[in-house]
Amino acid sequence: MELPLEGVRVIEVGQALAAPLAGAILADLGADVIKVERPDGGDDARTWGPPFGPDGETSLYFHGQNRSKRGITLDLKKPEDLEALHRLCEEADILIQNLRPGVVEEMGIGPDAMRARHPRLIYCSIWAFGDRGPMKMRPGFDPLLQAYGGMMSVTGQPDGPPNFAGASINDKATGLFTVIGALAALRKREATGQGCILDTSLFESAAFWVEGQINQYVATGQVQKRHGTGAAVIVPYQVFQTADQPLVLAAGNNRLWSRAAAVLGHPEWAEDPRFLRGADRVRNKAVLIPLLAAEFAKRPRDEWIAALEAQGVPCSPVNDIGEVTDSAQMAAMDLILPLPEQGPKVVGLPMSFDRRRPKPRRAAPRLGQHNREVLGRD
Repeated sequence: MELPLEGVRVIEVGQALAAPLAGAILADLGADVIKVERPDGGDDARTWGPPFGPDGETSLYFHGQNRSKRGITLDLKKPEDLEALHRLCEEADILIQNLRPGVVEEMGIGPDAMRARHPRLIYCSIWAFGDRGPMKMRPGFDPLLQAYGGMMSVTGQPDGPPNFAGASINDKATGLFTVIGALAALRKREATGQGCILDTSLFESAAFWVEGQINQYVATGQVQKRHGTGAAVIVPYQVFQTADQPLVLAAGNNRLWSRAAAVLGHPEWAEDPRFLRGADRVRNKAVLIPLLAAEFAKRPRDEWIAALEAQGVPCSPVNDIGEVTDSAQMAAMDLILPLPEQGPKVVGLPMSFDRRRPKPRRAAPRLGQHNREVLGRD
């Protein structure tokens, strides 16, 4: 299939997750992404295993975030390798970097220096805490930002400790925002002929995830507490334990609440003044949730799901990773794709064009695999 970013060239000078994820998305969309790694080991994520890919050395983590790219090695502390990067940037549209704060300036490839030499370049920096402020120079990893950015404070049971989200959500969100910003900058360059400097950070992404809670605090001065698997402003909207396995009920409005109450055998709850409207249910959550929990505990999960779905009430089993991977829906969406060159299977790009999902065009590169092809040297 013809991909929308064919003809766009991206230079990725990054490691771990946020920058490589942004590069992988652009590569799957058709861009020629050249990943620049240091010669002595490359991206740290290559060793983040087990499990490893078919070569027994490169982590599956690295395969997933570096598919469809070409890979080269440059020691950017050497003048000749630095000049080689500049030659690549002369024909590049986008550069993405997430090196430790201060490193790119020390190397002479900071945003201002690069834009001065390459005015059409869209220079994307991924920071930990941002491009300014007292924490600008601090390094950052996803759990640090989940903690500092407030997310952990609203995740977990009310009477338990703060919890860490199982996925690297700040890294991934920042990679996504980098792609969005880079594509917007490409669109603007079509009109102006000029590139720009794009800054994103894990801190900004963390704040974006809890923007509702921040907005509420700014308006009311009240700090939102943890609600377990539930929500602060929608009830019932959480996990319930059935006679065998847990399910999620998401009765997000009064109509769905009325139907759920009827399925549970208590249609009168929908008319009870304590539970009549959404705000009533929120105020009386401590009364309502135990009533619901007692009913759900009487029958197995699959029976409840069948009854709720028959009445159009949103609900779901709480799948583990194996269950969702092996599900009929996953198979129908054809979301797990094999990498070329006998590479492993990975989750593909979560979008389709004209009902066709872009497929990875290359396996993740071996360290320096494309040096000869891109740089004319080994």
